[in-house]
Amino acid sequence: MNWSTRNLKVNWHPYTQMKDCENDPPVVLEKAVGLKLIDENQHYYYDTVSSWWCNILGHSHPKITEAIHRQLKDFGHVMFGGFTHKPAITLSEKLVEITPSNCERIFYSDNGSTAIEVALKMSIQYWQHKGKENKNKFISFDGAYHGDTIGAMSVSGTDLFHSTFHAVCFENFKTPTVSITDPNYDQNEAKAIAAFKTLLKTHHHEIAGFVFEPLVMGAGGMIHTKPSFLKQLAALCKEYNIHTIADEIATGFGRTGTLFACEQASINPDFLCLSKALTNGTLPLAVTCTSSEIYNAFYADYNEHKTFYHGHTFTANALGCAIANETLSILETENLVQNSRHIESYLRESTDSLRSLSCISNLRFKGSTLAFELKNPVTNKAFTSEKRIGYQLFKIGKKHHVILRPLGNTGYLYLPIVCSKEEVQQIVSHTYESLVELEHELKNR
Repeated sequence: MNWSTRNLKVNWHPYTQMKDCENDPPVVLEKAVGLKLIDENQHYYYDTVSSWWCNILGHSHPKITEAIHRQLKDFGHVMFGGFTHKPAITLSEKLVEITPSNCERIFYSDNGSTAIEVALKMSIQYWQHKGKENKNKFISFDGAYHGDTIGAMSVSGTDLFHSTFHAVCFENFKTPTVSITDPNYDQNEAKAIAAFKTLLKTHHHEIAGFVFEPLVMGAGGMIHTKPSFLKQLAALCKEYNIHTIADEIATGFGRTGTLFACEQASINPDFLCLSKALTNGTLPLAVTCTSSEIYNAFYADYNEHKTFYHGHTFTANALGCAIANETLSILETENLVQNSRHIESYLRESTDSLRSLSCISNLRFKGSTLAFELKNPVTNKAFTSEKRIGYQLFKIGKKHHVILRPLGNTGYLYLPIVCSKEEVQQIVSHTYESLVELEHELKNR
């Protein structure tokens, strides 16, 4: 029995209709080196989605491997209740140093969803300690995605992923956002800001915080937002005494051309949620960074019952912390945040071929990311979900050495920030070849 058959007998893959796997089984990988994933038949695929947006340094980075070996000589994991260790202490010190100035305390968990859950619970409990028990709801953008746990789903607006579970989610407020590709941007931005202000003015007494993905809203369709727009919303939150919760799980650590996307909007959030690239995707690790003000609201004698009762078995996993320390060191010493800005330039210079295609529109760039909308080249309209255009492109892309996993009608590249100019050009060329084949199929049906 081959590995593919064995896999389908026991495994259930995420975001996958497993019946599809009977004819198109998951690729069995043998190894991953640099930007390439290599399967059991030695066919390679450029990791153009950074293994779900977490790999920034390439695979099998020798310094990451060395960091793993060094830590394993001591221990891999111990509980973080009643114990601490040097990797967590040094990582927290570094995070406090490099994150926005309001981030002074670090709380560990193990993935992006749990980092959001921690922020939501801390915000609600903070307001309880301040005697404002009614402040227990949140605002988030229409179409936002913040994770798949109950709290994270509750502040998300992506029905494709979460509609089944609406009955168990808690009530929150939604507010409109505006994409930079909106042809009526100025008018619609003014409307969105006015709607946000009205919402805060009417409901500030019951709103604990505003959760947002700065600059690039990922799973909601790679929506790019202007820094100035977010800056105005954050200022309104401060005016109405509402926490800002920045979800930088996907945008953190150089993705958008600065170490954190919040920097471009001059936002110092009350909570900053990070994961994914923190360990270069090697091990699960997440952090929720917050201010001394919020921390101090929990600091009291035990019998005051202000303890934050939240934790995970693998909180501050020592091996993950050691890897994260090495990841941050590589980012700094190799000046990779600047390289992310170079990648944006390379993408812009390399995509003339894509602009010639009639099956895509609305090309947009931010740091090491590129996004576009897929459309029917015959009717010039968006595809309905039944057409499964993303699944078609994924299958085609694999033949051309690229991983293309569109979000609905939104195609994208989410490149590791170590990409060279030549690698960007090669990836764009393979992407073009894939889209040409898709367009040919669509025109000849």
